Amino acid sequence: MVGDFRRLYPFQSRFLNLDGLRYHYLDEGQGEPIVMLHGNPTWSFYFRNMVRGLSSNYRCIVPDHMGCGLSDKPGTDRYGYRLEDRAADLEKLVNHLALDQKISLMVHDWGGMIGMVFALRRPERIHRLIITNTAGFFPPKQKGLPFRLWLIRHLRPLAVPAVLGLNLFARSALYMAPRKPLSPAVKAGLIAPYDSPRHRIATLKFVQDIPVAKGDASYDLVKWVDECLHRLAHLPILLLWGRHDFVFDTDYLAEWRRRFPLAESRLFSDGGHYLLEDQPEAVLGKVKDFLKKHPS
Repeated sequence: MVGDFRRLYPFQSRFLNLDGLRYHYLDEGQGEPIVMLHGNPTWSFYFRNMVRGLSSNYRCIVPDHMGCGLSDKPGTDRYGYRLEDRAADLEKLVNHLALDQKISLMVHDWGGMIGMVFALRRPERIHRLIITNTAGFFPPKQKGLPFRLWLIRHLRPLAVPAVLGLNLFARSALYMAPRKPLSPAVKAGLIAPYDSPRHRIATLKFVQDIPVAKGDASYDLVKWVDECLHRLAHLPILLLWGRHDFVFDTDYLAEWRRRFPLAESRLFSDGGHYLLEDQPEAVLGKVKDFLKKHPS
């Protein structure tokens, strides 16, 4: 793996064996557990400032989805790379850790749908939700896929060499996802795990798993989450949103607010899809206030 990211990511790596594959996660601090779920093409590195800022009072658990970060990157003959697989991995991790307190979930991008599957299946385990630039439902207002994702999703002859060979998905996100320019060290850290074509399979499979029609592999599971999401509306919920998101725009925030009318929310006018890179201190402050306001 290229890139010296450890200076920005000084955490102990832990691994869970899942059918012979290594599932990497962080487990930092003590106290009430906060499970942080990243999306595509990020990894646990994206939550590094949250871990640093919260681990003195909370137990921060941050997995790398299989194929991402420091987790193994198996071929499709060994791993399914579907939403169901991601949710099953998360439940196995939570069971392995034998947590004796309820969990707060902090989710971003694909981590939102993965987290909502877990929360709806195990509602008795959930205390709070912190939701940032993601979805737990089908696109609002019948939105289609953004053109960039549509190309990857539908034009396989173009997508495979572009995403696997040239790493265009992860590299372009360095410039499209944040509102503010990233430092060279942060850019290197974000793409460090995706340093060869065989290490980029998850970045492709995440996009290919976006359900757009009945019959798609993850359609029924997303439909179930979409229809059942209201069951979580009683929880303490914090919505933190970067306004300038090229996928999860403010229509998504409006849909979360419609479904969770009691949720607290903050729209960051100078934040993009990578909100935690654009506004790390402001986000951390809002999260700390929210956690204190709703103690276990």
